Amino acid sequence: MLFGMTTSAPPPQQPPSRRIAEELRAEIEAGRLSPGDKLPSERALAERYGTARNTAREAIRLLAEQGLVTAKQGRGVFVREPQRLFRFGSDRYSSKNRETGLTPFRLEAQRQGKTARIDVVSIDRETPPKDIAERLNVPSDEASVLHRENHYFADDEPVQIVSTYLRWDETQGTALMQPKTGPHGIYGRLEELGHVMTRVRDEISARMPTPEEAAVLELLPGVPVLEVLHTSLDQDGVPFEVSRYVHRADQTGLLYELPVE
Repeated sequence: MLFGMTTSAPPPQQPPSRRIAEELRAEIEAGRLSPGDKLPSERALAERYGTARNTAREAIRLLAEQGLVTAKQGRGVFVREPQRLFRFGSDRYSSKNRETGLTPFRLEAQRQGKTARIDVVSIDRETPPKDIAERLNVPSDEASVLHRENHYFADDEPVQIVSTYLRWDETQGTALMQPKTGPHGIYGRLEELGHVMTRVRDEISARMPTPEEAAVLELLPGVPVLEVLHTSLDQDGVPFEVSRYVHRADQTGLLYELPVE
């Protein structure tokens, strides 16, 4: 060896399953495998790459974790159609959209060619989490809120969990305690209580899901969620509703168009 010269270690070899997954991913990204195309079977992949079937199975699992393929029972594994259900943050509460009579989620789904479904899971009087109490200006040490828990679906796929918190002293005995609140959803009933939404504040963050959230949203391992903590403020600047939206990040997009002042 010459003085002053060093040799670098050879790069570590990739596991065969990861190498197969990366080659298939490259075919998908290049368009050689299109959305809806069926992947070769585990047997065929094992023969192509000279590996065991369990290695091919692991490669497919890696692609599924990345959201690139989906398995259909009894039919095989198919390239997934890239999809995003966009939340139109700056537009979803506008008066022109309210005139449709649809809730924001139902209108967003309709505009994007999807069928919306909302399951009302629970409606309870509760002691609020601290961050909710602070934003809604209610006590955090007593049952001061009505909590409505809904699960949202687009084309029967779970896409978001919504926890809505309202002041208990305003909502007790009203239609807001019922699963179906009537025209324009909860915002129609809140307007009847004197709260006209004039401003919103959305605090957006990304995190890993809780086990319960992962189960409800049917998330693959490693898929994060987007959390939108939404506060509605009325004509007097009073916060009257706080909702925590937990979106599955692999099927959600956020779109905001805001004036520059």
